[in-house]
Amino acid sequence: MIFEYAPAPESRSVVTLRETYELFVDGAFTPAESGEHLTTVDPADGSELARVAVAGPADVDKAVAAARRAYDTVWSRMSGAERGKYLFRIARVIQERSRELAVLESMDNGKPIKETRDVDLPLVAAHFFYYAGWADKLAHAGLGPDPRPLGVAAQVIPWNFPLLMLAWKIAPALATGNTVVLKPAETTPLTALAFAEICQEADLPPGVVNILTGAGETGRALVEHPGTDKVAFTGSTEVGRQIARAVAGTDKRVTLELGGKGANIVYDDAAIDQAVEGIVSGIFFNQGHVCCAGSRLLVQESIAEELLPLLKARISRLRLGDPLDKNTDIGAINSAEQLERIRELTDAGEAEGAERWSPACDLPGSGYWFAPTILTGVSQAHRVAREEIFGPVLSVLTFRTPEEAVAKANNTPYGLSAGVWTEKGSRMLWTAERLRAGVVWSNTFNKFDPTSPFGGYKESGYGREGGRHGLEAYLG
Repeated sequence: MIFEYAPAPESRSVVTLRETYELFVDGAFTPAESGEHLTTVDPADGSELARVAVAGPADVDKAVAAARRAYDTVWSRMSGAERGKYLFRIARVIQERSRELAVLESMDNGKPIKETRDVDLPLVAAHFFYYAGWADKLAHAGLGPDPRPLGVAAQVIPWNFPLLMLAWKIAPALATGNTVVLKPAETTPLTALAFAEICQEADLPPGVVNILTGAGETGRALVEHPGTDKVAFTGSTEVGRQIARAVAGTDKRVTLELGGKGANIVYDDAAIDQAVEGIVSGIFFNQGHVCCAGSRLLVQESIAEELLPLLKARISRLRLGDPLDKNTDIGAINSAEQLERIRELTDAGEAEGAERWSPACDLPGSGYWFAPTILTGVSQAHRVAREEIFGPVLSVLTFRTPEEAVAKANNTPYGLSAGVWTEKGSRMLWTAERLRAGVVWSNTFNKFDPTSPFGGYKESGYGREGGRHGLEAYLG
């Protein structure tokens, strides 16, 4: 007998939304010069959450000037130990408000509450704690005896992990003595604005952190602003190319963390049940809205017939629905635009000859939803094997030899992540050594830690975030 899960919704009452949010500049919420606003919606049902100011060039000027003043007069002159105290304080406030922030993230982004609560928020706090510890130890980071901050950092983050990407950017920048102007994604600005309140609560000096909301034009004005010394961007490879062109010929330092088409390689000696769990978390975590998602499954031909039924059975048990329900495994797609891209690429895979499978799945009537999907019979020539779908869609390919697995895994313009499943340590090391990927997971997938560097090769960008390596991008 199969029992259904009763609804277990997390209360929205822990979140108090303002009707309208302004820009956060020089320690205070400030109206945009244009008076223009955009509306952010709940992707689970399409309902409006709040109106958010749109920063224009004049607002970018103000924010960069505020960040420069704070850098020159306060932040870069402060001892590392004192800066660390602010970061520790921010980390503790994040922990204190973690339930509220987790609910707000799920409402604005569409991801399941169990992910925001158990993955995103603990990692956000951990990044601030980790880099707080580095603030007075920079001379011991292996980056020279007296490393210096760069100045004002322009940071642009995506919508898939809004608060976590903020932490990845802001924590190392502040620890190293830089000040920040950050632009969150237009569809997920609310936790960044909540972070602005946390900066106030922690008594962070005005101008050290500035938050500018808006769409692509806001980000472009910030990246191209002559008053910034460093650009840090996480997002699509297409926008990354535009940024690289915009800063070419300037003396700005740049780090880009871009798209991916991660290969998850399963050898014939892998623990199959464990591998199935890793495959599922590798592609369906956060609805596949993960740049390092294991979106290409490379399974050894001799075990494909055994593994695929087990994988389909496991996917059939995933629960899709209300992101605020604690039982939900797969939440909403973040936007109508992203849902259209997922549909278009998945349909293209089917039209090119791949076989499409999804479990029986009731999709809610409102909001943006896509059932977990497997495409089998995929070849290297198929678009779904080459292009980043950024959704809950897994392309399955097979291989016969380790050499073929590595060749297929590396046959992509991207190089961000990979997973390898085998019980043989020698085979694991042999494979990892030959994969052109910035992160290679061994018998696991999508495991993150603030002490570990993250970044890619080729069209997945350059530079590293996290760990000691993440300090280097913010020091001269």
